[in-house]
Amino acid sequence: MVQATPFLLVLSLVLVAPGLSARKSPLLQCVLTGRWINNLGSNMTIAAMNRKGDFTRSYHMAVTASTNEIQVSLLQGSQHCTNQKSQPTFVFTINWSFSDSVTIFTGQCFVDEEGKEVLKTM
Repeated sequence: MVQATPFLLVLSLVLVAPGLSARKSPLLQCVLTGRWINNLGSNMTIAAMNRKGDFTRSYHMAVTASTNEIQVSLLQGSQHCTNQKSQPTFVFTINWSFSDSVTIFTGQCFVDEEGKEVLKTM
């Protein structure tokens, strides 16, 4: 089992896409599609969402308590599609390919003072 309790308490991911500032284009606020990196160096890639807000792709953890070699794992999720002025909510599940466990994240997308999209999870 992956021991990630401190990691799960606050996972803050920042979109890695230069030039996609929410202040420059309000229509791009809180779009989950792209590559996200957290403060521990783990990264996830989210493919384009379908009409229902569902998405898939991959998650690559940077740290683990497991003795197994870290591998890229399958990520599946869904975003609650809202109007352009709100902070959308989302959920995603990671089926760890290097251990017998699954992790579920729920959270919300925000735009910070600098116009960067930030995901806050619990």
